[in-house]
Amino acid sequence: MRGSLIVISGPSGAGKGTVLSRLDTIYYGLTRSISVTTRAPRKGEVEGVHYFFRSDKQFDEMLSRNEFLETANVYDKRYGTPAFYVDKLLSEGKDVVLEIDTVGALNVKAMRPEAILIFLAPPSFSALKDRLVGRGTESEEQISLRLSKTAEEIAKAEKYDYIVINDEVDMAAEHLRSIIVASHLRTVNNTDFIKDFMRR
Repeated sequence: MRGSLIVISGPSGAGKGTVLSRLDTIYYGLTRSISVTTRAPRKGEVEGVHYFFRSDKQFDEMLSRNEFLETANVYDKRYGTPAFYVDKLLSEGKDVVLEIDTVGALNVKAMRPEAILIFLAPPSFSALKDRLVGRGTESEEQISLRLSKTAEEIAKAEKYDYIVINDEVDMAAEHLRSIIVASHLRTVNNTDFIKDFMRR
């Protein structure tokens, strides 16, 4: 059975990392993709384990060959999700999760229509603001910028396949698990079974 490609997006403060960590405790076998990056390796980082490290020239060559599902620029360094690596994992029957922004998610959907897009949302705007303030890691100006960006992201949520509201972490993780389990029953993930059955 082919694995499912799961794409998770949501505004800063929605709890994506927390919910995915909880999901790992109730659903085994979920695999994170490894990104290509043009930044230099940090101490302890290993090629092919943490990232695929490439030069700007190599990154450009990969772009010209359409080898990325999506790319992003972060602090003047480039990152991309390599199609070859994701497809390899999926063909091995592994479920692959990408935690990326809405722009990247919609790019993935365009290239891989079978991808499942899940938008993780906070229960309300006020709850999101409370979470961002409660983290105590950002200034008021930074929080305001994040909140203004949230409106843009929420507007794109209707283009996703599912919306999971993170009001309670355990329930949100269970909803994600249910979506992934159900995805294994989709026809697109069982074409080999149909072919094998028809040959008998």
